[in-house]
Amino acid sequence: MKPWLIIPAKPFDEAKSRLASVLSAPQRATLSAHLLERTLRMAVAADCFAQLLVVSRDPAALALAAQFAALPLLETTADLNAALEQACRQAAVLGGNAALILPADLPRLRMTDLHDLVATFDDSKRVVIVPSGDGGTNALLLPLPAPFAFAFGPDSYCVHCVRATDAGCAIQSVLTATLRFDLDSPRDWDMLTADASFSAAALLENLPF
Repeated sequence: MKPWLIIPAKPFDEAKSRLASVLSAPQRATLSAHLLERTLRMAVAADCFAQLLVVSRDPAALALAAQFAALPLLETTADLNAALEQACRQAAVLGGNAALILPADLPRLRMTDLHDLVATFDDSKRVVIVPSGDGGTNALLLPLPAPFAFAFGPDSYCVHCVRATDAGCAIQSVLTATLRFDLDSPRDWDMLTADASFSAAALLENLPF
């Protein structure tokens, strides 16, 4: 059973506001588009999803999704959790049995991460959760229809664990350095660009400095 991949995308010109001290508004918009494209390109190459779906209020993000044969879904609200619930309902209506919710701001994401997450999901009552370094949720793989309401945001990992347990789901946490790292703060940017084991060139080359 191949799950759907659901990627939420904030409007590019509103994204990554916490990086304003290190990147200009055009740079942040370009970075957000680059990260979404990178995630879509990797997901297509991984070939382990029944369908890709991008939910966004940004026509540019939806147009980018269509370039990779992803289903573009116009977000009907500016709330992330409501948008993800909208996307999961749409996936279920179209025959999806499971979905991996994955943000695009994971610059260390590897194709093997996608394969490993999908391979982990082997039970209709299992929920796979990837915590972020600050206690949020960087990936959530769950059956459809979604068995509980989403709580993406601060400390969402613990909230998702509680809600999944209350819904009768078995929980499996996945802890990997590549999935735990999300690009959100100036400190994250500094860590990424200073990491000798990771080339930031792909992120930097298209930014309008």
